[in-house]
Amino acid sequence: MTFRYIAIDWGSTNLRAWLVENDQCLESRQSEAGVTRLNGKSPQAVLADVTKGWRDSATPVVMAGMAGSNLGWKNVPYLPLPASLSTIGEQLTAVDDNVWIVPGLCVCREDHHNVMRGEETQLLGAQTLAPSSLYVMPGTHCKWVKADERHIQDFHTVMTGELHHILLRHSLLGTGLPEQQPSQNAFTAGLDRGIASPALLPQLFEIRASRLLGALPPEQVSEFLSGLLIGAEVATMSERFSDRQITLVAGEALANRYQQALAAVGRQATMISGDTAFQAGIRSIVNAMAN
Repeated sequence: MTFRYIAIDWGSTNLRAWLVENDQCLESRQSEAGVTRLNGKSPQAVLADVTKGWRDSATPVVMAGMAGSNLGWKNVPYLPLPASLSTIGEQLTAVDDNVWIVPGLCVCREDHHNVMRGEETQLLGAQTLAPSSLYVMPGTHCKWVKADERHIQDFHTVMTGELHHILLRHSLLGTGLPEQQPSQNAFTAGLDRGIASPALLPQLFEIRASRLLGALPPEQVSEFLSGLLIGAEVATMSERFSDRQITLVAGEALANRYQQALAAVGRQATMISGDTAFQAGIRSIVNAMAN
């Protein structure tokens, strides 16, 4: 029996879609029509465009990410933690004929408030492909997630990627910089500094001073800043989470940076592609729907 479905990772700035048949990806597509870039189109119209030629009425579409936010197709409720991994796939919200959105997760305590959308689906896949008690999910907003075999217990978010972008594009640190160049040495130097002194505020202006005084090449500011921020994040969060074994869920380039940082503080990390984890997570949801 042939079973076909469509998986959608719909974020703020882009959308990725996979056509899957009998657990094999037949085709993938990408669009810049994230929920903040619909340009007057309805979500229904964007979905129709990106899945053109893929769908009939029997083909389920399962979406995760910002499509379920108050900026997206429909504001889908968050599931509060602790939450069973199986519950995520049991709490889908129908938004159209055979079209479903995966719920996000939230922490709502007096001492801690946090939310995620999209990463919960990656967690479902990562738990199957690379089980761990701690998942680190780098990106614009990096998630550090505490879990066991059946439950997601807690998570924290660190705005490392967004802070890097803001400082380079909208602060004095990025003013007058030439085109930035890759530099492993600059990244490692920043990483060492961030790990040794994770209190960032006194160190940020030093980046500009170092450039002006010739100690930091102007084309390497981005790399040094990246290392500094990731180092500070890993040093700080490693004090919060004592787990020795970690699964990194991200693209290769970013995962490599975090693996280097984790190794520097004595942690071992297994890496899994974010796309691979997402597709495995959707697959587990769809298979549960079919049974």
